[in-house]
Amino acid sequence: MDILICDDEPLAVERLSRMVTQLGHQVVATAQHGIEAIDYVQQYEPDVVLLDIKMPEMDGLICAQHLSALNPMPAVVFCTAYDEHALTAIQSQAKGYLLKPIAKAELQEVLDNLTKLTQAQVSQLEQKENMEKQAQRQQIAAKTYRGIELIPIENIYYFLADQKYVTVRHKNGSVLIDETLKDLEQEFANKFIRIHRNALISLDYLDGLELVASGQYQVRCRELEEKLAVSRRHLPMLRERMQNF
Repeated sequence: MDILICDDEPLAVERLSRMVTQLGHQVVATAQHGIEAIDYVQQYEPDVVLLDIKMPEMDGLICAQHLSALNPMPAVVFCTAYDEHALTAIQSQAKGYLLKPIAKAELQEVLDNLTKLTQAQVSQLEQKENMEKQAQRQQIAAKTYRGIELIPIENIYYFLADQKYVTVRHKNGSVLIDETLKDLEQEFANKFIRIHRNALISLDYLDGLELVASGQYQVRCRELEEKLAVSRRHLPMLRERMQNF
């Protein structure tokens, strides 16, 4: 399997890399913190991420939340010296939890179990669990020329789909993400509403509905000059939600 190692301790990375190679797997990349790991996962698409928990910039638990939104998503195995995070790690749907110093036999057992699942199967299982638990992220991760940008959900005005990408319009501009509007709608159903087959708008920034021509409507978005079209199909639900403001 292709494996990414994320740990801010060089000696730990070196030791893990050696064991992974000895067990017949390939280390495709190493990262020093969570933000770097997200970037490398999107670039190399590893089957497994061996993830430390306490790291600078972004810790492993938050990183795992963002990794769970990727498609395909890698299997996450936490590797840490702190056993008090075990419950949180299990709740994050991690596929394994190894305490440092990690024994080669323990690592082999975890990797052998993961080898039995194909990357596609792991992705499908994780997505199903995410939908069932309806766990909401607090930020959206977007890969830009500056690296990985984290956009707080409360700063997002709307999502606009365009072919295979979705534009995220937020307080500091806009970015593209490789996620589907359907998945975003399911995850943030309490914060965003669909107004068109290609658009979700934040309920926090929805400023009003206006008739423009021949029965066509558009919505105003607080703090923005641009307006978004509302389809007739989604107009009744939008009106109902607005009445409950």
